[in-house]
Amino acid sequence: MLKKVVIILLIVLAILSFTSVFATTADEILNSRQSTELLELKESTKGKLAEYIEKYGSTPYGLVAYGLNGLRIYSIPFCFIGIAIGSIYQYVIGIRKLDVRDKGFNLIITFVTILLICQVLPLVFAIVVNGWRG
Repeated sequence: MLKKVVIILLIVLAILSFTSVFATTADEILNSRQSTELLELKESTKGKLAEYIEKYGSTPYGLVAYGLNGLRIYSIPFCFIGIAIGSIYQYVIGIRKLDVRDKGFNLIITFVTILLICQVLPLVFAIVVNGWRG
């Protein structure tokens, strides 16, 4: 028992020492690259935002369209994970427990509804703003 504890402590110390060495070298590398990558990200975001502002004709509409596009993109993996969790509840755990099966079914319905709303909302916004506003 004592041997196992000593071995585990040595492994933990080795891992911590490796991470501290790698962290200092990674910090040096990141500090040199970080400023250029942040500037590139900032410029690309400003460019995309400027395109939306130009397309919709005003800053508020461009900001909303940019945000809805981000929502549309990031809702896909979030909802697929939720649908997978709901499927696990319904089809794996719910085989023996009916209340868990209903919970899984409700999760699937909820995440499919959220996915559909997040995918259609930018389209509806574009139709309303461009169609009715002129």
